[in-house]
Amino acid sequence: MKKFIYTGLLMLVSAAFTACSKDIREANMDYPLINPIRPDANAGAWKPILLTTAGEFPCAAPIAAAAPDYTLQVNEIKSYQSAISKEERAIVNYWGAGAVLRWNEIMRELVAKHNIPPYQNPDGTYPVPSAANPLAYPTFPFSNPPYAARAYAYMSAAQYDALVATYYYKQQYNRKAPFQVDNTIQTLLPQSTLPSYPSEDAAVWGVSVEMLKLLFPGDQDYINARAEEHRRARITSGANVRSDLDAGEALGKLVAAKFIARARTDRAGAAVGNPTIWAQLEQNAISRGETPWKSLESPARPPMLPLFGAVRTFLFDSLTMVTSIRPPAPPSTNSPQFKQELEEVYNAGKNLTREQLRIANFWADGLRTYTPPGHWNYIAANDFAGQGFSEVRWARNMALLNMSLMDAAVVCWEAKNYYFNPRPSQMDPRIKTDIGLPNFPAYISGHSTFSGAAATVLGYIIPARSSAYDAMAKEASESRIYGCIHYRSDCEQGLIAGKKVGGYAVARGRSDGAE
Repeated sequence: MKKFIYTGLLMLVSAAFTACSKDIREANMDYPLINPIRPDANAGAWKPILLTTAGEFPCAAPIAAAAPDYTLQVNEIKSYQSAISKEERAIVNYWGAGAVLRWNEIMRELVAKHNIPPYQNPDGTYPVPSAANPLAYPTFPFSNPPYAARAYAYMSAAQYDALVATYYYKQQYNRKAPFQVDNTIQTLLPQSTLPSYPSEDAAVWGVSVEMLKLLFPGDQDYINARAEEHRRARITSGANVRSDLDAGEALGKLVAAKFIARARTDRAGAAVGNPTIWAQLEQNAISRGETPWKSLESPARPPMLPLFGAVRTFLFDSLTMVTSIRPPAPPSTNSPQFKQELEEVYNAGKNLTREQLRIANFWADGLRTYTPPGHWNYIAANDFAGQGFSEVRWARNMALLNMSLMDAAVVCWEAKNYYFNPRPSQMDPRIKTDIGLPNFPAYISGHSTFSGAAATVLGYIIPARSSAYDAMAKEASESRIYGCIHYRSDCEQGLIAGKKVGGYAVARGRSDGAE
């Protein structure tokens, strides 16, 4: 078992370094151990996202601490601790940084692994990944930015609801932690003041495993292995007995089932569209007197998820999106403003400074990375690690961030395919890009929309960093001009739309009972 756990960690570090093309360090071993400034013991009263109430799903009462079976479980902890190795202690500390933090890292790793588009067939058509046959080429999923944003949102939101339910039952049963029952147990992590049943860590891995199996069905062995590693770490640490973990895991799985049912009916499965729809989008632009977007790949690749704009959002309904968030029409491709913005892109590429090139590459988040939404998850994780958040507050904050990022993707892709605006290099062949040309329409900028939403939510969560987040969002937005793949209108309107989406997440945060 020792070899298995240590090997699992090495696999994570190795995979993360080979999966991501830009210099972002995954599997950060330097995160502090989670030791909340406030335990948020009342989180069972916070407003869940999909659950009707925190107690919607049952959680059986724990066995008594005086029961023989409980003594056996305490002895299991002592057995693990009696011969703990340096490697096992490292694993305890690794998971001790926080369940939400570590499962978010795992999600980012899987997104990066699968963020590679399929190669064309001999006849010039392109195959589509199939959830019904995930191991066939091209393997499912292709973790493009909209798919990734949706994946982050579902897992984070499900983790949050699972923890609200967990904290509800903690207060109901008030079972003492094993180190409080038996003072001979070593505590290898900071001692929590919360009741130990059900385990919050187990609830997180219980819900995360089920969500990841849905989202990345070809990686189930790896996902299960990480959950087993997490389980062993919690017992070895002295934080939980096995029945704490079993109850938390079972509760997490029940919550996951509710989110999985929603995911199966949120219209994401139809987002690829078909040739008839692709042709209609092009014709719509022509009918308005505009030059429509065209794929510059050879052979031409269909647009990425053109119907993602119809996917069900978390924070608002489709009418709100169209009437309150959809950006105004871009400058006409026949207008002086369009020509001026096109010339700006050409000049930017022709006169790029070394600093602008660095910015373009830093925010590129292209193939084999965990996408722009994942980049903002990474930023959030690093900043949250120093805030002393409880596990449930971690989950709540990541849920607010990721629901805003998913809904930003829906808003952005709805606008892209409603207006179907061409990329700069399509309109001026002198314009070249070194960061990869996205295979979908230009207006509005996805990076800008994601960044506007993320900066708004993160500035609400950590107000002292609000200006820094806004500066990051502006830099991420302008990086797309430096990369020669977006016009200024794409970027400016993307930031505006993203900030509107972020505002809905902030409004939810202000009313969820956690402030």
